[in-house]
Parts: sequence; C-alpha cells; structure tokens
Amino acid sequence: MSVLSVNKNNFDFVKTSDKSVLLDFYADWCGPCRMVSPLVDEISEENPQYLVGKINVDQEPELAQAFGVASIPMLVVMKNGRIVQQSVGAKPKSQILAMLEG
Repeated sequence: MSVLSVNKNNFDFVKTSDKSVLLDFYADWCGPCRMVSPLVDEISEENPQYLVGKINVDQEPELAQAFGVASIPMLVVMKNGRIVQQSVGAKPKSQILAMLEG
C-alpha cells in the first residue's frame, strides 16, 4: 500500500480507519525528516495491515497544531482514532515498527 498524503480534507478517513495508523509529520527542509521518510515508505509497502500517512507541517499547520507538533520529524501511532504512541526525532525502522506493534 502506498503512503497517503494526509490533509485536513481526508483526515476523517484516517481517524476512523480500522487499521493501526502511522503518521509522519515532516517538512521538506528538515534533514532528519528526509532520513525517516524512506523508512516510512518501506513500512507502508511491506505492511499492508497498517495505514501510513505523511503530513507536511508547512502545508497543514492546523493538523500539526492539533497534534501539538513542536519538533519534527514526529511519528504518531493511532488506534481507533486515539493516539497510542508518539515519538520525536529520527528513529531506525525497527523502532518505528515496534511503536506500531506495541
């Protein structure tokens, strides 16, 4: 499954997903975000049981504010519309998967 570009117009779809959701809050100018991005892409391709989305904080400031994003990259795991895990900073793929499985 490909990564969903999340915005305020399709966020309700994400929030009501039956799948566990991984959200990657990023910006194009952010170096650590560029390190995490291909890992998030791999997780999406290899794990169709998860809904994976990316949110550009420069284009979606309302969503970034709603999630209290102060630093990026920020990864958020949601289940049943609720945040169950979140992490700031670049992480290896194994730690990102552990967040989803936790």
